[in-house]
Amino acid sequence: MSGVRESDLEQAVMVLIKGLRAAGAATGLVGDELDESVAQTLAFLRRRLTGDYTVDEFGYDADFTEHVALPLLRPLYRSWFRVEVRGIENLPAEGGGLVVANHSGTIAIDSLMTQLAVHDETPGHRSLRMLGADLVFASPMVGPVARKTGSTLATSADAQRLLDEGHLVGVWPEGFKGVGKLYKDRYRLQRFGRGGFVAAALRAEVPIIPCSIVGAEEVAPMLANAAPLARLLGLPYFPVTPTFPWLGPLGLLPLPSKWLIEFGAPIRTDDRGEGASEDPAVVFEISDRVRETIQHTLYNLLRDRRSVFF
Repeated sequence: MSGVRESDLEQAVMVLIKGLRAAGAATGLVGDELDESVAQTLAFLRRRLTGDYTVDEFGYDADFTEHVALPLLRPLYRSWFRVEVRGIENLPAEGGGLVVANHSGTIAIDSLMTQLAVHDETPGHRSLRMLGADLVFASPMVGPVARKTGSTLATSADAQRLLDEGHLVGVWPEGFKGVGKLYKDRYRLQRFGRGGFVAAALRAEVPIIPCSIVGAEEVAPMLANAAPLARLLGLPYFPVTPTFPWLGPLGLLPLPSKWLIEFGAPIRTDDRGEGASEDPAVVFEISDRVRETIQHTLYNLLRDRRSVFF
């Protein structure tokens, strides 16, 4: 019986390996890159079975993120959106930093592409810990995955702890106002709120890195907002796009727009003196500077992009 079990196990492993190789090849992996991907996946599965992984106090599972979540997003990043990243040298190689980006796209995939850009393009493969809205974590399926991949609630307390611990933190201060704006308002930044992200960076004395994202506005152009239906469903907006809701779930598939992500020059916060985080004038001045930098860079990137899809 023992021999039969071993034989069955060996056969199951071989089937798994063949499946992994087929899946990897389907995403464009070949040669050594494909072999390495299969080996890493098998090692990941072994760690899950033995419990040889850790989850931090925020629920972040680095092993899951590195070997499951990011590989699933990588084909979108590389082949579908063909993301071009600029200014990666402006991100700190170590220690805390706050990445502040524009938010758009109806289905809010821009934060995920930014997370992947930070991981794949930085020399040390830094992790971007993202701040998300309540609705994200209230969703039955999305919430747990968001926690596992490094997101946490967009509160001053959580942001402060992450920055103080030396993490790279991402925030999209436009929130649903940015994601849910109409296509006619594309690439026009919405209000940034009260500047809580600036105060957190000032207290932690970490640099603020403006991040400008072009391409997300076109993945699901929002032509109208069915507000009554949104209120009925308890959503911040209900999008009407060229494909949704007309094509059902298929209408949520993102269009293959060409993406450009630029990380701007860091803005220092460690030279403002004691109590700067409590000074509304200082907080507003830095917040406005970040917003203007992102808006100006968006216009430049739009001029550089040959077309929406190329």
